[in-house]
Amino acid sequence: MIGKSATKGTVLGGTCINVGCVPSKRLIAASSFMEELGQRRFNGLSYSIGKPDYARIMDEKTRLVDELRKEKYKDVLENLENVTYINETASFVDKDTIKAGRNEVNAESILVATGARASVPPIKGIEKSTYLTNEEALSLRKLPESIIVIGGRAIGLEFAQMFANFGVKVTLLQRSDRIIPNWEPEVSSHLASYLKASGVKLITGATPASIMTSKRNKVIEAMVNGRQTVFEAEEVLFATGRRANTESLKLDVVGVQLNAKGFIKVDKQLKTTADGIYAAGDVTGEPMLETLAAKEGNIATANLFQHAGKEVNINEVPSAIFTYPEAAMVGMTEEQVVKDGIRCACSPLEMKLVPKARIMGDQRGLVKIVIDNKTKKILGVHMLAPHAADMIHEGVLAVKFGLTIDDIIDTVHVFPTLSEGFKLAAQAFYEDVSKLSCCTA
Repeated sequence: MIGKSATKGTVLGGTCINVGCVPSKRLIAASSFMEELGQRRFNGLSYSIGKPDYARIMDEKTRLVDELRKEKYKDVLENLENVTYINETASFVDKDTIKAGRNEVNAESILVATGARASVPPIKGIEKSTYLTNEEALSLRKLPESIIVIGGRAIGLEFAQMFANFGVKVTLLQRSDRIIPNWEPEVSSHLASYLKASGVKLITGATPASIMTSKRNKVIEAMVNGRQTVFEAEEVLFATGRRANTESLKLDVVGVQLNAKGFIKVDKQLKTTADGIYAAGDVTGEPMLETLAAKEGNIATANLFQHAGKEVNINEVPSAIFTYPEAAMVGMTEEQVVKDGIRCACSPLEMKLVPKARIMGDQRGLVKIVIDNKTKKILGVHMLAPHAADMIHEGVLAVKFGLTIDDIIDTVHVFPTLSEGFKLAAQAFYEDVSKLSCCTA
């Protein structure tokens, strides 16, 4: 196992533990707690929200990362039999040989899982300017007074709301006409309104053209719906996608091909275009999810050593955006179903119709189920709600095992829970759930 990564800030454990999920979600949890206090949902309680001690919050984040890196990676690695870890950058010598520092490692089979790193567009002035990506943003010791976030997908939205909750003046620039354009429009529009309520200034139809540094701030010049517009802030954060860590691998030596976006080309069994060489995780492109990378690594290993013939089914892989409320989805969107020629039935349920949301005092969000109108089979599930990332897994099982809305309705759910929203959304295909009593079967 050869372990050094081109992704900034990563050591053992890769992106997720070091500069991805774990540190970002810790900071998001802290900022969301501040947002919760600010909502003042319960009369009779006293609320006091002071200025956050960001340095201490960052210290706690770093301790957590260090602890989990040791427990989940270092200790695990040390207890694996027949594994040698070499902390060096790897490159191919030939299809059976890897060079790692001064070491040469021979193997009959090779799995490439070098991940990806932040990608920044080559706009005018970028080479002369300082800026942040998610990697540098997770190391800030002091909150900026203002920040421009470029990119309206998961990473950009999470950081934008997090900084806004901490009191930073945030402007978010998104190139398309709506945030998360590949998600359901209802989820996109509702989440946009919640982000604005958090203090994020959303600008859609914005394409950055240049960046420069003034005496105190960064200046972004962008075309916004055809008009030249200037934005200024203390910091700029680029959340504009990721690129594969492949440059140092010398893939051309062994005939491993890249796709049009620069990621390693693999088939459904994760074979590359070179015999005996497989690839898994972010280095193969979207969707870039830590859990999917682990699943792919498992599948690739089984195919390498057991000739198992296992395949990846992206359709049953859930994804989430850790804003508050959270967004989560699995399966197909309404647009995809219609394009496939299926007569779609889609029924969004507002979370205000879920009793637990009323109890919590937070009625934001919706649940949308996409089904085949003929068979009632569930093809996609889309959620926007507090803890949607925890709620989505019933939808994952429904999509994976071809369940129908009748299967969900026939399943007893705990009351009161937010997860009951999935059952109510299924019932909404047949009746007006606002007129039902609680726990109606």
